[in-house]
Amino acid sequence: MSLSQTQSLLAALHLASPALPVGGFAYSQGLEQAIEDRWVTQAEQAYVWIRDVLLLNLARQELPLWLACHRAVLQQDWSALATANQELYALRETAEFRLESVQMGHSMTKLFAQWPQGAALNALSIEQWTYPASYAALAAISGVDETMALTAYLWSWVENQALAAVKIIPLGQIDGQTLLHRLKSDVERATEIARSTDSAHAGSAAFGLALASARHESQYSRLFRS
Repeated sequence: MSLSQTQSLLAALHLASPALPVGGFAYSQGLEQAIEDRWVTQAEQAYVWIRDVLLLNLARQELPLWLACHRAVLQQDWSALATANQELYALRETAEFRLESVQMGHSMTKLFAQWPQGAALNALSIEQWTYPASYAALAAISGVDETMALTAYLWSWVENQALAAVKIIPLGQIDGQTLLHRLKSDVERATEIARSTDSAHAGSAAFGLALASARHESQYSRLFRS
């Protein structure tokens, strides 16, 4: 599907919107436990944590597979899409990370029919969509190019992380905006890393993140589901 530049931008903004009913606001992806453990107690530490997860984990593991999903849809290679989706699920290290990905993926599939040509995705034999795969597939089939779509996906992730830091540390709203400004160049760098990494070589070793997530599953008092 060919879109004008304005239509593509609007579709990307829509996908990145906090109003998209997929439940991303309910998850901190390990940040809440990092704050509980006092690894993150101020704005600078929040920036380092978010940047490192972005560049050392997402950019090298999740995003190459995200791109594989987007490209598979453009090529109508549904087998490749299903395989990348399965890999994304298998790479979730903890129960709450798997729950997050599947829950948000399920919520995204409910939106397929509302998007240009998105209803065609419902005909695929994929029973358990992950969020990255469903997002990439919907963006691709709706005609949003991969760079714009991936940037929108990452901006949504970064924004959720910054908002979690504002709520839990807590930080002021100005600190939160400063975080977002600082992370813009890291989003650009993450897209570059992802596009230069073959999906067959995608992987990371974020042991600290996995341990934080595992410990968060039994954290006594928490605001977020991950």
